[in-house]
Amino acid sequence: MNILGIETSCDETSVAILSDGELKANLISSQDFHVKYGGVVPELSSRAHLQLIIPLLKEALEKSHLTIEQLDLISATAGPGLIGALLVGLTFAKGLSFSLNKPFVPVDHIEGHIFSGFLMQWKPQFPYLCLVVSGGHTLLLLVKSDLEIIKLGTTIDDAAGEAFDKVGKLIGLGYPGGPKIQEEAAKCSSRDLINFPVAKTQNEYDFSFSGLKTAVLRFVQKEYSGKENIKEADIPKIAASFQNAVIKLLAKNVEKALQNFKVDSLVLAGGVAANKDLRNELSFISDKYKMKFVVPDLEFCGDNAAMIAYRGWKLHLAGKKFNYDYNAYPSLAGNKLIR
Repeated sequence: MNILGIETSCDETSVAILSDGELKANLISSQDFHVKYGGVVPELSSRAHLQLIIPLLKEALEKSHLTIEQLDLISATAGPGLIGALLVGLTFAKGLSFSLNKPFVPVDHIEGHIFSGFLMQWKPQFPYLCLVVSGGHTLLLLVKSDLEIIKLGTTIDDAAGEAFDKVGKLIGLGYPGGPKIQEEAAKCSSRDLINFPVAKTQNEYDFSFSGLKTAVLRFVQKEYSGKENIKEADIPKIAASFQNAVIKLLAKNVEKALQNFKVDSLVLAGGVAANKDLRNELSFISDKYKMKFVVPDLEFCGDNAAMIAYRGWKLHLAGKKFNYDYNAYPSLAGNKLIR
């Protein structure tokens, strides 16, 4: 079976083809022009998807040595994400499905991340604990099967990736903040890090990053009277202190869940899964509890169509059927499986 995956939830246009579980093509075009605006501009993102989606499909077919008629299943991200951007990929997938008379499968973006570990040679085993950390979501999940996902915890305010971006701006690193904070933090050799506080939550598995972001802001205001006065030599220490606080909170909740639930694997997924220090910390914890640790390659951490194709394939094999009136949705509240 040849499965087409389409991902247009935000500022990456991606097209992938999976043939019976083997990835033949995974093309990703990032919209770097958003950097000058300090964040993603929804209308510009949608226009870029419109321009890129057909050329990427043609390139993916060529790379896979397939014709469009040889596609057996059409899948696309339905949400969460920017509605305008989502509609580009979802509508295109519906039209293609109708014209080819092939099944159409809408895929939840977060579910794509949850199962992205299966794209690796070193695959997770059910049941597994999954930490999804991205720009829009932070979730701790118990994944029992392809169709049984239990939400243990989530962020009550900012997502971890969102906090990275906001703090990046606060200390003058610009957008996107995640990679730049990691780069600056790597320069910090001091063990005398700033003790930025992290808020406690009512649910033991939930996360809160808004207070941490505010603590960094207050520190910058008090010590430097604004980001424009931060000494360049001090940026690595601030970045490392913030990153350390985020990772400590994520790791604490993961370890707590590992103590309370019997699982066979630990999976780290989402854009922030690209962070080396977070990977190392969770790898250490998995070794401590003697379990398999699965983290996708960098190519599959950010938004990508390979995970959408894989998830679409599995939903189809599970007997799920969808109509063309299936709508795009902007938030995780539109998800029908994660509870």
